[in-house]
Amino acid sequence: MIETRPDWVLSRQRAWGVPLTCFTRKGALPTDENFLLKNEEVNARILSAFEAEGADAWYKEGAKDRFLSGIVNPDDWDKVDDILDVWFDSGSTHAFVLRDREDGSEDGLADLYLEGTDQHRGWFHSSMLQACGTMGRAPYRGVLTHGFTLDAKGNKMSKSVGNTVSPEDVTKQYGADILRLWVAQSDYTGDLRIGPEILKGVADSYRRMRNTMRYLLGALAHFDESDRTPADQMPELERWVLHRLAELDKTVRGGYDAYNFQGVTQALLNFCTLDLSAFYFDVRKDVLYCDGDSIERRSARTVLDLLFHRLTTWLAPILAFTMEEVWLERYPGSESSLHLQDMPQTPADWLNPALATKWAGIRQARRAVTAALEIERTNKVIGSSLEAAPEVFIEDAATLSALESVPFADICITSAITLTQGAASRGAFHLPEAEGFGVTFHQAPGKKCQRCWKILPDVGTHAHPGTCARCSAALG
Repeated sequence: MIETRPDWVLSRQRAWGVPLTCFTRKGALPTDENFLLKNEEVNARILSAFEAEGADAWYKEGAKDRFLSGIVNPDDWDKVDDILDVWFDSGSTHAFVLRDREDGSEDGLADLYLEGTDQHRGWFHSSMLQACGTMGRAPYRGVLTHGFTLDAKGNKMSKSVGNTVSPEDVTKQYGADILRLWVAQSDYTGDLRIGPEILKGVADSYRRMRNTMRYLLGALAHFDESDRTPADQMPELERWVLHRLAELDKTVRGGYDAYNFQGVTQALLNFCTLDLSAFYFDVRKDVLYCDGDSIERRSARTVLDLLFHRLTTWLAPILAFTMEEVWLERYPGSESSLHLQDMPQTPADWLNPALATKWAGIRQARRAVTAALEIERTNKVIGSSLEAAPEVFIEDAATLSALESVPFADICITSAITLTQGAASRGAFHLPEAEGFGVTFHQAPGKKCQRCWKILPDVGTHAHPGTCARCSAALG
């Protein structure tokens, strides 16, 4: 567009627009030195009329005589009735919007020009040409273009067709954050589609992230600095979450810097859904609900606090209203808005690739166990995974060692678990995507603890009736 410049001109012959307030000498050529009238007194008259009456003063009957009489002979000049090209008009905004600002902007440059793809030939283009002519460079540091909004089938929206989607209607039905999330989840570099079914999917994504924040708010009640635990004292599971936060910190900051909102949103949605709700929150519910003042519970709450401050600030640019609500729910009466908080800096030593590799194997083994137990639940053999005490066969010795180094029964949410090296016995369950593991189901022996619901042999032998050793100690 810049090289061939197919559509750009200075003036256009139209009946509307900002007039070119010029007079040209009759019979003169554009190349002649006196072709254009250059007279400060005439210009002052035009300026005064425009300030009082607007640009329409140029088109009123007798305008030529009004502006020229008594200064020059009106019969020697022709009034130009062409308009300034509308792109030239908008393209000059950098000169009167950005320069001489009182907010400390010294160079008069915009950080970003944001518009649709049609502005490659329009606003972006005329701004570039004008600024290069007057400043020797573009008036912007960056340009971001987006496609156009289409209906769910990819058709252009039209009132006559009846396929329009009003932002106001979406906001009334779903809330403004759903509309913001739809934009953030879309690939705006091309045309964007929107419709009822698409918005339902966005609403589902929104609920998942909102439920994550609700869980954090509940689990962090009464958290204070006495609960805070240093990272080097935390169990491996919490240190794995810190590793994931360090990875995400780089993804989120890099995504925002590159205006890759889709990448940021997808990474955080997957984290909330797969890493937190389906795994970490699920595993740590038992510790949060049932432990006394243990290192595991303090560590978990410390990690939840770190999660809270990162997720709220990471999601604030997208879910602006929801994250502010979440922030004020935890800090009622706070004089500072969430949107005045910086994203927390993430310590470099949280990154731990070796630990991440180890826990990828642990989660793979967990998937094999949960899939095996799901069959028993479907067959009505058990109602809860805590009724099980499965035996897991592990072919790889290093993997067996990794599973033995962590509380694998808690990770699988079973009352007990047996780890055996070697090939699985005949009839054991195998999950195709988790090779090297076999699972044999066994009922958990013992009685059900009335507090944590684990089925253990020692239930009923402690000071508090109907409890296991841990729960009896937690009750005091």
